[in-house]
Amino acid sequence: MSELPASYKNFLNDKDEMFVLTVKPVLQQSAADQLHGVRVTYNPGSTGHQAHIDESIPFGVVIEDID
Repeated sequence: MSELPASYKNFLNDKDEMFVLTVKPVLQQSAADQLHGVRVTYNPGSTGHQAHIDESIPFGVVIEDID
């Protein structure tokens, strides 16, 4: 498994455990491919946060958005 880049580690630093458990697998996938960044969205209601690799975002960048 690839080491997470510093930007991803910094992004996770102040997040709660549930958020990290949700987002970290996608960050790890991005780090393994080293092709694209990650978009994290917040969905009001029971679904909460989701993350996905986004081809429009450069590798190492995380963008938070509201879905």
